[in-house]
Amino acid sequence: MDHGADHGDGARDAVERGAGPVDPFDPPGVAWQRVSPRLATSQRVSSTIAAAPVVVVLLVLAVLLTWWIAIGAAVVAALWAWGWWLTGRQVPAWGYAERDDDLLVRHGLLFRSLVVVPYGRLQYVDVQAGPVDRRFGLAKVQLHTASPDSDAAIPGLPPEEAARLRDRLAARGRARLAGL
Repeated sequence: MDHGADHGDGARDAVERGAGPVDPFDPPGVAWQRVSPRLATSQRVSSTIAAAPVVVVLLVLAVLLTWWIAIGAAVVAALWAWGWWLTGRQVPAWGYAERDDDLLVRHGLLFRSLVVVPYGRLQYVDVQAGPVDRRFGLAKVQLHTASPDSDAAIPGLPPEEAARLRDRLAARGRARLAGL
């Protein structure tokens, strides 16, 4: 008697059929689009702009007051270095895919996330770019729905792709909303 089939264990059945385990973060048949690798450089420059003044101030205070403050500078520098390395690992994990009825956005390595945004739920689509992102030719597409839990963002897109995606998603959202 096959107990796996009695309990409706689809993952076990798929493995037994040779289909491999089911990955909830990688639906079958989805062609993922990647964000630009320049996103890593942009995020690293932003973190350097934030961390460098803190380290310099702490080092000056350590010289003027007490050397113990230098420990704070070392901690900030170590966190900055860890963030630098982590950014290089996280950026390739970003991806998005347009399907017929929804948009998929995934990111994360250790804490993975897959957001499914039905086009009919889109209220509006933003395109944003700060000064560092603009310097590297990047923009972020922000999707807004009625539920804040289903909002999604796609950073690290070339401006042309961000504009194309914004217009396409807005049009699909209007078409799906009109059908409700």
